[in-house]
Amino acid sequence: MTSTAAATDSAETDPAATDSTPADSLPLILVINRFDDEFGEYHRFVPDGTHRLAHLTTEDGLAPLAQDSAVATVVVPDLDYDTLLGPARRIAEEHGPVAGIVGVSEFDLLTAARLRAALDVPGWNTDYVRRFRDKTVMKKWVDLAGVRVPRHLEVGADTTAPQLVAQLGLPLVLKPRDGAASRGVRLIRTESELTGALTELVGEEYEAEEYVEGRIHHVDGIRLGGRYHFVTVSEYVNTCLDFARGTPLGSVLLDPGPLRTELAGFAHDCLDALELWDGPFHLELIVTPAGEPVFLEVGLRPGGAGVPFLHRDLYGIDLFGEAFRTTLGLEPLSDEGELEGVEASGGWLVFPEPRPWPARLVDRVSLSGVVPEVYAEALPAPGHVFDGEGGYDHAGGRFLFRGGSQAAVHRAIREAIARYRLEVEPVTATVER
Repeated sequence: MTSTAAATDSAETDPAATDSTPADSLPLILVINRFDDEFGEYHRFVPDGTHRLAHLTTEDGLAPLAQDSAVATVVVPDLDYDTLLGPARRIAEEHGPVAGIVGVSEFDLLTAARLRAALDVPGWNTDYVRRFRDKTVMKKWVDLAGVRVPRHLEVGADTTAPQLVAQLGLPLVLKPRDGAASRGVRLIRTESELTGALTELVGEEYEAEEYVEGRIHHVDGIRLGGRYHFVTVSEYVNTCLDFARGTPLGSVLLDPGPLRTELAGFAHDCLDALELWDGPFHLELIVTPAGEPVFLEVGLRPGGAGVPFLHRDLYGIDLFGEAFRTTLGLEPLSDEGELEGVEASGGWLVFPEPRPWPARLVDRVSLSGVVPEVYAEALPAPGHVFDGEGGYDHAGGRFLFRGGSQAAVHRAIREAIARYRLEVEPVTATVER
C-alpha cells in the first residue's frame, strides 16, 4: 500500500465559501476509484476551491487522478471494505472530517455505504444501497408498489430443481443476487440442467426468476427531487447475456413517441417504488409481445459500455459527473432546461473478447468511413492479449453511432456487426494484461 499527498488550492468559486476560506477547511470528499479512464477524473466534477478530494485507488486507476491537487492518494491492492477501512480512517484523522464518500462503480456502492457508517459520514446507508445491489430485494420493493416484475425466488442450500420448476416453469433464469453485466447469469431450459446448476451453485447467493419473452430496453438518467433531471430510453441490440456468451451487444436510442413516453413513465414508477429521489440510474426492462413492460433490474449508477460516451457526445451530459454530485447531494453540473430541448438519434456497439482465451490480437478493421453512422471507435491495439476479463471496457472493439432516426442507427449497427473482423492467435504462455 502506497500513498501520496498534496495541498489543495485556495477557495475560489464555492458559493458557500469566501476568498478567505482556508483550503484545509473545505469539505473533504473521499473517493473509491477503480476506473483507468476519464471516469476517474473526479476533479472535473468539483470546481476549484469548493472541495478537497482524497483517493483510495487500485494501481490501475492512478492515471486519471489529479494527484497534485488531492490531499491524499492511497494505492491499495484491492477495494474490499477491510482493505479500505484503515486508510480511510487515517485520511479522516489527518485531513478530516470527511464530508462525503463516493464509489460510483456498481462494485463500490456497498463498500462506500459501509465506510460511511464506520466514519459517521452522511449519505446512502447499506440498507438503501442493497435495494439496488440485491436483485431479490429490489424486485420485492417494486412488486409491492404494484409494478410487474418476473416471478422470482431466492435460491438456498435446500432449494431443489422440482421446486423451482413448479413455481417458475421452464425456461428460467439463474442470476447472482448482486451481479452485474450478466456475469454468472444462466438461462436454464431443462430440469436436469437446473439440477446440475444448483449443485454447482451451493454456497453462492443466487436468485431464480421466470423467463419473460420480449424486447429488452434500458432507461438511463438522473433523478432530482423525485423527478427526472434527464432521461433517455434505448432498445438493446442482442442482450447482455448474449454478450457474456460471445455475441456483440449494442443499443439504440428510441425516437420520440408513445413507446418512449410509456417506458420512461414505467421507469419513473419503479424508481418511486425504490425511493430513488436523487441519484443516477440504469434501469432494464422487458416489453412483452403483448406490449406490457416488465421490470428487470436497476443500478444506482450510470450505464456502462457505450452509454456514458454516447450521452456525453449527443446530449452534452456527463452521467458520471452527475452521479458523483448527486451521491453527495450537490447541485447538478448540467442545466435541465437545456437538456430538455435536445433530441438525438444514436447508439453504441461493443464486441466481446474473441475466444478461446488467452488470445493475442494480430489485426482488426476500422469501421470509420465504412459505416457512415460510425462517428467514433475504440479499437484494441495489435499485440493486446484477451484473457476473458476485459468486460465492456477492454473489449474486442467499441463503436458509437449517430444517425437520422432510430431505424437508421439500428441498420448501421447491424451493418457494423456484419463487417467488423478481428484476427487473433492463441497464446500458449500466461501473459499478464
